[in-house]
Amino acid sequence: MKDYKNIFLLNPHIIYLNHGSFGGCPKEIMDKYFALQLELENQPIDYLANNVEEYSRKTRKALSDFIDCDKNDVVFFPNPSTATNMVAKSLKLSKDDEVLTTNHEYGALVKMWKYICQESEANYVEYSPSIPLESTEDFIKGFVDCITDKTKIIFISHITSSTGLIFPVKEICAEAKKRNIISIVDGAHAPAHINLSVRDINPDIYVGACHKWMLAPKGSSFLYAKKNIQKKLVPLVISWGWESERPGESVFLDNHQWQGTNDISPYLIIPEVISFIQKHNWKEVSKDCRKLNIQSREKLLELFNTKILCADSSWIGQMSSIILPKCDSLDLYKYLKSKNIEVPIIDWNNYQIVRISIQAYNTQGDIVKLTKCLKEYFKL
Repeated sequence: MKDYKNIFLLNPHIIYLNHGSFGGCPKEIMDKYFALQLELENQPIDYLANNVEEYSRKTRKALSDFIDCDKNDVVFFPNPSTATNMVAKSLKLSKDDEVLTTNHEYGALVKMWKYICQESEANYVEYSPSIPLESTEDFIKGFVDCITDKTKIIFISHITSSTGLIFPVKEICAEAKKRNIISIVDGAHAPAHINLSVRDINPDIYVGACHKWMLAPKGSSFLYAKKNIQKKLVPLVISWGWESERPGESVFLDNHQWQGTNDISPYLIIPEVISFIQKHNWKEVSKDCRKLNIQSREKLLELFNTKILCADSSWIGQMSSIILPKCDSLDLYKYLKSKNIEVPIIDWNNYQIVRISIQAYNTQGDIVKLTKCLKEYFKL
């Protein structure tokens, strides 16, 4: 795989195997992003008031073409957690209603849903598939078996954060639709990581990050909402867009697009980000990264006689999570950090997991160094 490390701003002395957490932005994109910020400071009124609708329309069109949805059904948020909080607080649950999810979800959003359920006296229900995951048919059947007549919301990750697994969200959304259940997909890790068509998945809600695998600057994410649910969504901040004196293309956009003074440069840079991805043929880069990820996973699995999370590589993209022997996760993280390796050690369901993310700047040598250090730590 070609060495792309010199086009990123990452510290060249660190082996960075944690792209999944906060991404990494190429120098070329950052330069254009800084130029947008300078443009803002040069004329804040034109940038933030007079031209915001035109700017937003262009960037929403570019993003909607990239993720395959209607440009008027998508709005920008600083991160998927903020977007999902808005949705969860808007959808009124009643006593004994159920939110059905899995035990693989992102920790911050687990906390959020538990809070929402506690406040409304609803129930938070987790489907816990047996590991290793084998057939998608078994996964779907097990998930559907957890649906009851009290299930009002299904919340599921497209690619899980801790375990790095690709879930069959299209089929789960179809099952939700059959039963008139609201489907919400956490797609934080999906854009530019795997092929993504929101139209094909057909969820009620889809949230995704642009600052992870899409390579955008930090603080750039989006929320897609199907038209028939948009009127239920109340913004976290009531501002000038609410009952707007200058209505835009839709009430949904008015309500959520303008929420006070905010640097919108991370959103407006998206067309440049997409151009960069296309110019560098990032789909092929991603394929190469996935190949290296699969090879790296196999090497790491050979080290440990522990459970595996999935039976084959059909469940994974550019991230892999490997269950470790019992250990102190913080101590291991600090040890690897002392060796200039940045990789998360995650506590998940009484397991300790090392999760590798393979991006264009990673090489086989990075995995060799990680493997060597893990052998030393576990005295293998």
